[in-house]
Amino acid sequence: MIDNQLITRRRAIIAGLASVGGMVLPGCSRESPPSYGNLLRMGDNLTYAAHRALLPGQKLAREYSRRDISSMPATGTTNPEAEEYQSLYHNKFAGWSLSVEGMVSRPMVFTVAELKRLPSRTQITRHTCEEGWSAIAEWTGVPLSRVLDAVGMLPRARFVSFYSYDDWADSIDLFDALHPQTILAYGMNGRDLAVAHGAPVRLRVERQIGYKSMKFLKRIVVTEEFDDGGENGNIQNGWAWYVGI
Repeated sequence: MIDNQLITRRRAIIAGLASVGGMVLPGCSRESPPSYGNLLRMGDNLTYAAHRALLPGQKLAREYSRRDISSMPATGTTNPEAEEYQSLYHNKFAGWSLSVEGMVSRPMVFTVAELKRLPSRTQITRHTCEEGWSAIAEWTGVPLSRVLDAVGMLPRARFVSFYSYDDWADSIDLFDALHPQTILAYGMNGRDLAVAHGAPVRLRVERQIGYKSMKFLKRIVVTEEFDDGGENGNIQNGWAWYVGI
């Protein structure tokens, strides 16, 4: 009986904290992703709300000097087996393109050369892995905000979803999408991005844990509704959607 009361009390406390988290951020019921009634996901929402409410605006992640650059292992998929990707790989990505669609006024398709013609940003940042290791690398690419400006993001847009050649789906909110250090990276340590690190273009979300920086980008969709990615997304595979640092 006592054990049951303790469990019930713990659940009430966690649920209450999640509710408080929803109230901390003005409009959080609209801006935060749904919890799907899952207790742990409600905890994720509390973290999300607290970060948005308490951390300063668009504060930059720490940037380092070139002497701080370290070796960086490639984990997870290092060369997607998808036939489409393998064809692009063997042709040195000559036919690669990135479509940007959804809630935009001008859907567009970008080649690597076209992305490189947009204003670029180079940043030396720490990649913090969920497995406990970290590494520092230099990334060069176009700020995602520049791409979203080019396609004319509509006022009702709230999330940006990403899809990769290794069948992964993920999304971020506009706060992170428009952050100046969120870039579509095509270069690493002064060279073109290596295949093992997501060639030809990967996402870099410097204010979140490493797995949010999706490799092997294929398509970007701007949306009004939150999409958890289904079987190919983080939530249904046991990972948190928001992992701010």
